[in-house]
Amino acid sequence: MAAKRGIKTSMKNMEKELLCPVCQEMYKQPLVLPCTHNVCQACAREVLGQQGYLGHGGDPSSEPTSPASTPSTRSPRLSRRTLPKPERLDRLLKSGFGTYPGRKRGALHPQVIMFPCPACQGDVELGERGLAGLFRNLTLERVVERYRHSVSVGGAILCQLCKPPPLEATKGCTECRATFCNECFKLFHPWGTQKAQHEPTLPTLSFRPKGLMCPDHKEEVTHYCKTCQRLVCQLCRVRRTHSGHKITPVLSAYQALKDKLTKTLTYILGNQDTVQTQICELEETVSGQQAKEEVSQLVRGLGAVLEEKRASLLQAIEECQQERLARLSTQLQEHRSLLDGSGLVGYAQEVLKETDQPCFVQAAKQLHNRIARATEALQTFQPAANSSFRHCQLDVGREMKLLTELNFLRVPEAPVIDTQRTFAYDQIFLCWRLPPHSPPAWHYTIEFRRTDVPAQPGPTHWQRREEVRGTSALLENPDTGSVYVLRVRGCNKAGFGEYSEDVHLHTPPAPVLHFFLDGRWGTSRERLAISKDQRAVRSVPGLPLLLAAERLLTGCHLSVDVVLGDVAVTQGRSYWACAVDPASYLVKVGVGLESKLQESFQGASDVISPRYDPDSGHDSGAEDATVEALPPFAFLTIGMGKILLGSGASSNAGLTGRDGPAAGCTVPLPPRLGICLDYEQGRVSFLDAVSFRGLLECPLDCSGPVCPAFCFIGGGAVQLQEPVGTKPERKVTIGGFAKLD
Repeated sequence: MAAKRGIKTSMKNMEKELLCPVCQEMYKQPLVLPCTHNVCQACAREVLGQQGYLGHGGDPSSEPTSPASTPSTRSPRLSRRTLPKPERLDRLLKSGFGTYPGRKRGALHPQVIMFPCPACQGDVELGERGLAGLFRNLTLERVVERYRHSVSVGGAILCQLCKPPPLEATKGCTECRATFCNECFKLFHPWGTQKAQHEPTLPTLSFRPKGLMCPDHKEEVTHYCKTCQRLVCQLCRVRRTHSGHKITPVLSAYQALKDKLTKTLTYILGNQDTVQTQICELEETVSGQQAKEEVSQLVRGLGAVLEEKRASLLQAIEECQQERLARLSTQLQEHRSLLDGSGLVGYAQEVLKETDQPCFVQAAKQLHNRIARATEALQTFQPAANSSFRHCQLDVGREMKLLTELNFLRVPEAPVIDTQRTFAYDQIFLCWRLPPHSPPAWHYTIEFRRTDVPAQPGPTHWQRREEVRGTSALLENPDTGSVYVLRVRGCNKAGFGEYSEDVHLHTPPAPVLHFFLDGRWGTSRERLAISKDQRAVRSVPGLPLLLAAERLLTGCHLSVDVVLGDVAVTQGRSYWACAVDPASYLVKVGVGLESKLQESFQGASDVISPRYDPDSGHDSGAEDATVEALPPFAFLTIGMGKILLGSGASSNAGLTGRDGPAAGCTVPLPPRLGICLDYEQGRVSFLDAVSFRGLLECPLDCSGPVCPAFCFIGGGAVQLQEPVGTKPERKVTIGGFAKLD
């Protein structure tokens, strides 16, 4: 009984699933639209009529449409048409029998009917046959019929062929489209006749065909096209429309879909507690009761604070009043005694009635002194205390403005990443700010990931750092030669705001080499000035350059000033960056063998001008070296905001001569230059340190320690890029992040 009661309750609760979206009544002969929604056949015809489509509401069912179709006139052969054999279908197709019902021969532009689905609010294409090309949802009809039986009270179905009064029907016949009692069924289905083969069904008022028929060919569907997601018959299967499609028997599709639906339904029924919890959460979200309670509590708190403040202010005024009363009580009593009818005035009036002169003089002398003091106080009246309470005034303008502007806190807006201050060097320095009118953020969340790794299936994995204070952070231990994408979002009591726009940063191709400038080798203190932190150097033009300016048409000697780094590389790969002043006259940035650099510094401090020097252009400093020998120096030449790129890889490998042939090209000087040294491979690369675009690659003799070197001819300045780790901003260790799905 309990099970039956539960089934009946379930049937009653699903009524909304059985209502047509057009007429809002139970489905009657529902049709399945291409968008998988259902609509009554009569409603669909009405909708098409409103859209201006006339004559396209054909009956998609396989039932006879003649009103004269009765159990006595209907041919039993009509419902038992045998399916044509595949061999016969092939002969029909080869003979040119390729048209299909509803398509006129020679029609070049058939009309395409669009149906506005009332469920999904979208236009679906019905094809040129309209409703006649749709399937009838027989399963939904059966569910509607069972629902009607479950909720109906005393709605018995009567026999349609009994003499009055009819008996209750016990059987139904789909072939005869009628309901019968037991006696009438035997009478109209005599033994030994064709009707005796009719299968009885439950009594019903709505008769449906036994099976689902193809709307195009009126044949029973036997297969399912996975490509078109449509049931097809034998004729549809061999048509060119489904050529190359994945077609499976209906039984396979039925079993697969039934298993999926059963599995999904079992999961839902097994997680009813989770469903109920989520329903409560949604209802709470919609109701906003918690938000109302929080606001009410905060406002009550404000009211309590105001009430407490009001009481304290009134108490202060009361204390001030008592203090003034104590100071003014004597003066008040004196003035009250001067009132008509007071004790002093009345006593004086009685004394004036005395006629005995000696006695009057004796009594009036003391009284006169009192009256004189009172008269003087009356004439020179001055309160003993300040009469104003101005020091107790309140200025609530600011508080009233704050209360007027009191509103709900909004989440922070998307931060704006400062691309001018954000860069990657030995670490990644990330800097951002909030828009001007954004609500404040209590803390921030930083998310980042590498973009140069193979994508994994599923959602994108981000690494996250929670509760970062301030508007900048350091990301430690980044992978070299990688591309990172970073984003930031703020958070306050209202929740998390939107993410900032993604910013992509390239990390250096090799570990960063930290070094300082060493002025002990080949440096002229008169022309080179090294900063106190030993990260910047400036060259001031000397006397040889002035003499060169005086003798423009003759040969001259130009001084070369060189400064080295205090660290030499003996293995591995190293990278460092620097910025060259665009106004520099001539600066060479590069590397070289430490021994060769020291020999060059001590051997010659001046270089013959290229205008006068007949040198061959080899810049290695060793004229007797063989052709195969690698150059001991590799330099990039910068002058007047330009970079000179030679035609060969070794054309810029010199220290003291011309930098390649005259055919060399120039490129603009980037804000920062990067130098990458591969000691094992004997190669040095010059890069744009902002975009990491390669500028030049040169071979280098790495048979000994190699150190950074900077050469100046004329005025110029170089600034080494400061390591990010020396900044005091908050550090964020990449290796310690948790992954975010």
